[in-house]
Amino acid sequence: MIMKLMQAAVLVAGGLALGGCPMGGAQTAAPVKKAPAADYQAAATPSPPAAQTRAICYNDADLTVMRARMLQQEMSVAALQCQNASGGRAYEPQYASFLSKYKSDLGSNARELQELTRRKRLNIDVVVTEFANRTAQKAPVDKEFCSRSLRALEWALDPRTTSLAQVPPPYDLGPDMNIHPCADK
Repeated sequence: MIMKLMQAAVLVAGGLALGGCPMGGAQTAAPVKKAPAADYQAAATPSPPAAQTRAICYNDADLTVMRARMLQQEMSVAALQCQNASGGRAYEPQYASFLSKYKSDLGSNARELQELTRRKRLNIDVVVTEFANRTAQKAPVDKEFCSRSLRALEWALDPRTTSLAQVPPPYDLGPDMNIHPCADK
């Protein structure tokens, strides 16, 4: 008898508790659309101490060249990997606009990268492929991959952004590829 009375009390208490809950679930608003800005970059792996990288470090000009190609490869991967609801490429128009806007910067970068890789004794094809492969590996593990890439494209296409050097790549792959800045003297 006491057991049946307890079961009834728990049932009534549960019913009263649920009575205060609104039916139909939570109503969530769409996320607020941020204005284009260079605030999308993922946290990078820190570089080792300068004493360990002195022989292989890159000066600011060299880093600018590497990061510009890094950005272009990352945007290319995003254009290929990010899909819209119908399964099409979501960022293809933005990527085409990116290529059009920075055509001369990308041409200069190709020449500068060729000179840099020759000077550093690197294989340019390996470097560019490595940028793309490492970026493609980010897509399945970073839930913000596509939104981060879209923010980068929006920033790159914003009229306030006038040069490729003003657009940081969404992922700084440099430290993972032994591309470290030289220490300030």
